[in-house]
Amino acid sequence: MIVTRRSFLRASAAFGALAPASHALGATRDPRLVTIVLRGALDGLCAVAPVGDPAYAGLRGDMVLSKGDEGPALALDSFFALHPAMPHFARLYRDRQALVIHAAATPYRGRSHFDGQDMLESGQPGLGRIDSGWMNRLLQALPDGTVSNRNGRGGLAVGSLTPLIMRGPAPVLGWAPQSLKAEDDLARRVLSLYHHVDPALGDALARGLDTNRMAMDAGKGTEQASPGAAQAHAAMVKTAEGAARLLAQENGPRLAALAFDGWDTHANEGARLAQLLAGLDAALATFETTLGARWADTAILVVTEFGRTVKINGTVGTDHGTGSVAFLAGGAVKGGRVVADWPGLAPAQLFEGRDLKPTTDLRALAKGIIAEHLGVSAKVLGATIFPGSDAVRPLTGLIA
Repeated sequence: MIVTRRSFLRASAAFGALAPASHALGATRDPRLVTIVLRGALDGLCAVAPVGDPAYAGLRGDMVLSKGDEGPALALDSFFALHPAMPHFARLYRDRQALVIHAAATPYRGRSHFDGQDMLESGQPGLGRIDSGWMNRLLQALPDGTVSNRNGRGGLAVGSLTPLIMRGPAPVLGWAPQSLKAEDDLARRVLSLYHHVDPALGDALARGLDTNRMAMDAGKGTEQASPGAAQAHAAMVKTAEGAARLLAQENGPRLAALAFDGWDTHANEGARLAQLLAGLDAALATFETTLGARWADTAILVVTEFGRTVKINGTVGTDHGTGSVAFLAGGAVKGGRVVADWPGLAPAQLFEGRDLKPTTDLRALAKGIIAEHLGVSAKVLGATIFPGSDAVRPLTGLIA
């Protein structure tokens, strides 16, 4: 079901009629989990720079970030610095309501957006037929009697096309902001169709769209953000506000999935990524403000399908890579730290000699959040939500 702005308030009010009044899990908690997928592959080395790595500056050239007296980047600790476009996240980090997970990835080691997104959102150990996403399976697996599943409408899928991560047999509410551009939605639908019918043609079409974006940006200087990035900023904020209003309802959804596009920064990455990161930062701040008292029991996971190359390319951008960064924010988060088994950026330490080597499985991150925040058992996590992941141990200490 897609909800327009006109029916937004009716959809919000309808939750009260669809379900009995809720009560908090464990008498004091009413947890909410939001997953934001950054489609296009976020450059984790730009979002959270390993300024303490001796190889970092030489690899990044004009895109290098410096902290403290040397530059505007926001210091997270003695080794990592946050992009200056994310001051709200930095505040949450200082308040111990946000943390960073670096050098992270799914088990996927290719560089196709389609395959990478499918594995990220499906939660499956490999590629193949995909019938559901891991958040939809999570809805079905929530412990009996919890607020998140008592009303039968525990899931919210945001977007004109339901994200794969939330597709499946469990009922979910769908809502799409009217600000989403029709041509962007059409492109996503066509790419999805070709990917599953003719993958080779789908990849060719994706490359063509990338080339078109690069051509449109070719005449812009690196200090000027593209109009598309500015529009994406506004769309992220509006999407976050609408999702948060629904999540804040007493009998509203407790789990939500959003997807923000445009993170495929092959050209002129500096200004474009700054605008996108500012939009993501503003979206997180909007969630905090709009959720109000519900923020205290909320965790927001931000992930991407893979990272980007450690070296910049000839168009002052980066190409498809492997390891990247994930963010976790919310009043329920035990934050104020960077979680990383740092692999290093020296030539011998790179994955295939070109990418940040992943040392943390994103499934371990998601499993840790779900176990501590929603009370799902390790057995269910390994067999149902993330099949074939019994050997992947959940990260611990993520939720306060």
